[in-house]
Amino acid sequence: MTDTTPAPQVWPTLRANDARALIRFLVDAFGFEETVSYGEGDRVDHCQLSWPPGGGIMLGSVRDDPDDKWALRPGTFGAYVVTDEPDALHERAAKAGATIVKEPFDTDYGSRDFSARDPEGNLWAFGTYRGEPRRS
Repeated sequence: MTDTTPAPQVWPTLRANDARALIRFLVDAFGFEETVSYGEGDRVDHCQLSWPPGGGIMLGSVRDDPDDKWALRPGTFGAYVVTDEPDALHERAAKAGATIVKEPFDTDYGSRDFSARDPEGNLWAFGTYRGEPRRS
């Protein structure tokens, strides 16, 4: 069977104070898959975490470098991630220690959502809303 999922064209990115711990958390709590990670020791220069239904994020360790061209503050990231099973994912995230910001709820536009923070303080919303169809 071949994978027909199109390759992602947009890669949200974030930095972390403890990137190795955040990677473990995002895999354990939310179900991301670690596709590749580069760096030595505790430092992560680049990591790709794939979202099983498609897409993913990239992350790395925060750098103490005034010339850093990609200087993102840890804990300031936010994302909405589509899942077919928000209630099961909520339970998994809570058991793994995610800070639940909003328990699962139904929106007025037909989505089932919840939101949580990871140990770095990043905000994650998960739900069934896939967006509106693109206009021709």
